[in-house]
Amino acid sequence: MTQSPFRSGIRLGLPVALAVLPFGALFGAVAIDNGMTIYEATLMSGIIYAGASQLVGIELFNQNLPAWLVVLSIFAVNFRHVLYSAAMVRIVPEWSFARKAIGFFFLVDPQFAESVRQKEMHGEVRYSLYMGYAFVVYALWMISTVVGASLGNLVGDPKALGFDVLLPIYFMGMVLGFRKRNSFYPVMLASAIGAIASFHFVGSPWHVSIGAMTGIIIAVILPPAKSEPVEEPEVQTP
Repeated sequence: MTQSPFRSGIRLGLPVALAVLPFGALFGAVAIDNGMTIYEATLMSGIIYAGASQLVGIELFNQNLPAWLVVLSIFAVNFRHVLYSAAMVRIVPEWSFARKAIGFFFLVDPQFAESVRQKEMHGEVRYSLYMGYAFVVYALWMISTVVGASLGNLVGDPKALGFDVLLPIYFMGMVLGFRKRNSFYPVMLASAIGAIASFHFVGSPWHVSIGAMTGIIIAVILPPAKSEPVEEPEVQTP
């Protein structure tokens, strides 16, 4: 790379940051529509930093549920981030504890996907590149939340405009980016079946975690990919 790793991370994260702008604006608009102030919506985006669980939290706040149940439900939606951080320990073993503590706060879905890609392509994940990627995505997420909260009344019903389909499409595109990996299709199918079944029999938001665990179990059961034997070069005798 001809530019600094931090700037390279910004360049890599900018398309993702632009793609999440509608989600941040949607959350800001929904938050204002549900009685939150701009300050509260911005603070929630800054601390939780997870669009799906933020929307779940707003929905549960209006149902007068106990605080512990709201927190537990948000944790269930965000449980995949626990799995991400566990996997990242093996991806970045050279990072110090302080770097992991700071970096893993920004470990959202596209950040994890890019980290895996960097590890496979370059054999390492440079911390400065990681933080450059995290910076641009987090900054635009916060800005879009403020914009959405400020102009929320102009949006009206987000579902009427089709904004509710943006998040599923975004996740589908990110998941399909791993379609060439070993056992992708059986793991994806198992996760989908587990999530759909648990959604009907257990309910939201637990179907997210149950679907993820179903996929993990199938991935563990399936045999590992066979590595191709490396051919030794022939030694020519004079």
